[in-house]
Amino acid sequence: MKNFSRRRVLRGMLNGGAITVGLPLLDAFLNTNGTAFADGKPLPVRFGLWSWGLGMNHSIFVPKKTGKDFEFPEEIACLAPLKDQINLLTNFSAFRDAAGLVGHVTGWIISRTGAPPSGNNLTAETWDIKIANQISRQQRFKTLTATGSANARTSYSYEDPNTPNPAEYSPLDFYARLFGPDFNDPNAKEFKPSPRIMSRKSALSAVVEDMAWLNKRVGADDKARLDKYFTGLRHLEKQFDQQLTKPDPIAACRPAANPKEAEMKMGNESQYVEQRHKMMADLLAMAIACDQTRVITMAYDDMSSNTVKPGYEKPHHTSTHEEPIDEKLGYQPTCSWFTRRSMEGFAYFVKAFADIKEGDGTLLDNMLVVADTDHGDARVHSLENMPMFTAGRAGGKFKTGLHVDMKGAPLSRMALTAMRTMGMDIQKFGGGSNLTSDSISEILV
Repeated sequence: MKNFSRRRVLRGMLNGGAITVGLPLLDAFLNTNGTAFADGKPLPVRFGLWSWGLGMNHSIFVPKKTGKDFEFPEEIACLAPLKDQINLLTNFSAFRDAAGLVGHVTGWIISRTGAPPSGNNLTAETWDIKIANQISRQQRFKTLTATGSANARTSYSYEDPNTPNPAEYSPLDFYARLFGPDFNDPNAKEFKPSPRIMSRKSALSAVVEDMAWLNKRVGADDKARLDKYFTGLRHLEKQFDQQLTKPDPIAACRPAANPKEAEMKMGNESQYVEQRHKMMADLLAMAIACDQTRVITMAYDDMSSNTVKPGYEKPHHTSTHEEPIDEKLGYQPTCSWFTRRSMEGFAYFVKAFADIKEGDGTLLDNMLVVADTDHGDARVHSLENMPMFTAGRAGGKFKTGLHVDMKGAPLSRMALTAMRTMGMDIQKFGGGSNLTSDSISEILV
């Protein structure tokens, strides 16, 4: 429709005053296929990382067949209804080369950075941050990190080797952060920027002017430090600008219901972890739908999980070491029980995005979610035969419904594939035996 854009508003008079009312994301704003805006601008593609602890039990987790014609063994049977929306990739390796082995740390650090840790420490930022810097710098939140555990330190997202993004672990606090006074509902009839944001913007502008004055009067080393600081301030200004500008209407944006305080159980019992994870998944889905951010990370629980099963005296991690293998079943049944709860959590997480309509499809269709873990086989804590999942079609760039045997390839191939899919011009990723220049072609369109 000529001269009819998604920024169009209704104008009129009410009680002698001029008013404007924003319109929702109408079909008229999209192309005839519902796959892009009418002006040709594509619907944004978002990114998510999801993690679970302590790997899997190979014999009941890994399908015997690859390709599309694969079954879901009992440990991942809950994911079968989502087959057309996910991929399962098995038999990855995390190569530590000459680095020492740090239990429950080495595997996830290699997965997230492409290199083994130095002691207990990362040697680089995690690659979700690389993606966030590419696609989410101008959103209200560059990235959001959450967990189902009751611990803010359960975070696997780092801005640099020494700066983790603390995980949101209280649904009540997370709700207030996302949909509290500073939230601008894109579908609200009136737009009233938060006075707090306006004052921050004003103060920040004054600081920038002072810093520009100072920059002319310092030496080279201080100029380098100031340049890094300026870069951070400029990113903040862009985020403030976003909050001071009336957002475009988004039909899918329906601010989540405020979690009830009675539902806020903060223990590590499995039912509480499950409940918190569901709340956090719903909040993250709405944060993405309302375009508050375009990059998220979510941990079901800690990699060295201390989740407790009702009626069983030892936590998940301890059971992987001490529970005997059931001779009839051929695996550790309690350990598998914990893994199945994690997989149910992943199923809920994927469905939270798949249930939100966007354009001619769903929010999940315009996302890429990658799920990783810290080990392969839970009992021996191996760094071989490690599994990963993807969910979503990344705006049509990803195939789904596949099981791919990675044949010992480094985990960094998934990172490289994801970063390229999200628009990064990157030739290689990782270091040492984890270095790769190859995407995973089997799952790309």
